[in-house]
Amino acid sequence: MFRRREPVPFAFIAEADRFRGNVTPPPPERPSRGERAGRSLLVLTLVAGIVGALIVGMPALSTPSAPPAGQSQAAPGH
Repeated sequence: MFRRREPVPFAFIAEADRFRGNVTPPPPERPSRGERAGRSLLVLTLVAGIVGALIVGMPALSTPSAPPAGQSQAAPGH
């Protein structure tokens, strides 16, 4: 089939990869003091939770090297 040579509607979309505008985008907005404090508090809470979980869980992860001395053996006949 023959293709017709008509101008394509929205040709600027087809040529978008070659187009370079001379307008620079605005700089990103800087976070406010409250947003920075909130993010810092969130990170601090997460780190404290992980450290706390490790501290609480370490005794459960360690293996006892010797049986505790305070336990007595069962009396014979019981």
